[in-house]
Amino acid sequence: MAKILIVDDAKFMRNNLTVILEKNQHAIVGEAENGKDAIALYKQHQPDLVTMDITMPVMNGIDAIKEIKLIDPDSKIIVCSAMGQQKVVVEAIEAGAQDFIVKPFDENRVMETVNNVLTKLID
Repeated sequence: MAKILIVDDAKFMRNNLTVILEKNQHAIVGEAENGKDAIALYKQHQPDLVTMDITMPVMNGIDAIKEIKLIDPDSKIIVCSAMGQQKVVVEAIEAGAQDFIVKPFDENRVMETVNNVLTKLID
């Protein structure tokens, strides 16, 4: 069971991910609606994995990824983005994200991506 931090400015997106992840035996240690809160929660909970939205108020996902990577270079981050944001996803991967999932969420794709990234954690 992994400890996961969910970061998205849309509550229903956080809820969707929470349902999928908890159903698959993962623990949600926190939820943030912007990058600034995500960094504070990351420091507090040291999650095994972060799901990070890109477009958020206060601080966007790319900046939050860079900050989290400074705190913990081994952090595992999956970017969540809407279709057609390839450029932003590439930017997020360059900033340090390991993978991405596309909104709206497909449960199988979410779990496949989460499991792949968490497996790399063990290797």
